[in-house]
Amino acid sequence: MYCTDGHAVSAPATDSVAVARELRDRTEIVDALYRFGLGQDLKDKDLFASAFAPGAELDFRPAAARWGGRPPLMTGRDAIVTTILAMFTGRVDTTHQITNPRIAVDGDTARLTALVEAQHLLTADHATFALLKNPYDVELIRDGDRWVIRRMRIDNTWYTGDPTAIFG
Repeated sequence: MYCTDGHAVSAPATDSVAVARELRDRTEIVDALYRFGLGQDLKDKDLFASAFAPGAELDFRPAAARWGGRPPLMTGRDAIVTTILAMFTGRVDTTHQITNPRIAVDGDTARLTALVEAQHLLTADHATFALLKNPYDVELIRDGDRWVIRRMRIDNTWYTGDPTAIFG
């Protein structure tokens, strides 16, 4: 489930072309997750949508189960973008910090695991909030020179605040 390889780059250090190609891939892979987080934080529909493949899946059910939430599996880039931005825009202020990315590349597919600390505050009352520490398990596919998310599973390690006030 999580990327736990004991190295960051698999290309031989003596093959500078392969190392450069792999480093570019790794940068683009992490950037897909950055577009996901910042797109939400800025409520930027185009940036947020650019993180996903057309048939993407986003599974927030494991995280929500920690506080009794039962969201549906979100399927399709347009549905994911519309659902999340509609839930937050004008109602919830968010910030996402992404750390500890680990990546495994296999041709035109990749796996990314990372920790994401997600702060959610009601716009009208910042005293009502949910701070979540979530492990992400992300499958990506190559889309030209960039990578996009095909499947994302969000779990939860801990939270504080009131997630039900934020997510329903």
